[in-house]
Amino acid sequence: MSTQTRGFITILTGLYPFQDCIHFLAAIRKFHQEPIIILIDQVPTVLYPFLKAFKNVILKPAPANENTVLASRQAKLALYAASEFDKTIYLDSDICLLSDINDVFDYLDEYDLLLTEDVQPSIVKATNLLRGKQEEVLPNVLPILQSIGFPLQADSVQYNSGLIAFRKTEVTKVFFDEFKRFFEIVKNNQDQLLLKDQGAFASAIASVHPHMKILPPTYNYLSKWQDAYNIQDQIKVLHCTYPYRPQYAKNISRSLYTRVFDRFAKIFLPNQVTNPWRTK
Repeated sequence: MSTQTRGFITILTGLYPFQDCIHFLAAIRKFHQEPIIILIDQVPTVLYPFLKAFKNVILKPAPANENTVLASRQAKLALYAASEFDKTIYLDSDICLLSDINDVFDYLDEYDLLLTEDVQPSIVKATNLLRGKQEEVLPNVLPILQSIGFPLQADSVQYNSGLIAFRKTEVTKVFFDEFKRFFEIVKNNQDQLLLKDQGAFASAIASVHPHMKILPPTYNYLSKWQDAYNIQDQIKVLHCTYPYRPQYAKNISRSLYTRVFDRFAKIFLPNQVTNPWRTK
């Protein structure tokens, strides 16, 4: 029986998350030696060596778009095609591992897809997907999503796609094809929807029904929403949502290289916290 390949993949579109990505790589390398693919766009090639300083990093072009947010969304749709591995763990580049996650790779022996639920998992309360004031759109979340063609129901779940573990199967391929199809609906309904992927992601799951396992929030702990959790177990995957950055995550990624790089970043890189896309 041949040995299955496994590796990580992330997305880097634009300069604002570049410093995050350096610390992301440092945290991965603290616990894992598998290859890491970076889908990259709008980053000057002169900066590539900073990423390649970590062993076994593979740079691949992400789908290009002037809007770096849209570029990152389109790159997420391309994860299946971009992966070179039998087993893949996708992580947002603002994530910091606090331990190894070998068990996630092991779960992929049995499951096609591993995910975590969003902090607000109920799709009927997913006001974060719609334009307008939350209190005004809340009664209409599900009707609006259904009216544009999403196959969602009152018991449908919103997942946080900051962690997606998948294996190369025909079912997973179909899932990503459906994900892409439903995201086109998001793009075509920008008068009602924000440019987010959770609705399309949930719709693809509702359409395909992959054999999947839901991981606890310790595998995708969103620091911004820490008051919403009641967790007793060790946090394994710290998702450093704005404004908390990976470089402040328990010094996991701290090294001589990252300390020197952080000094360089203050001078030459834009500040992630002031990213103008966050205000749009």
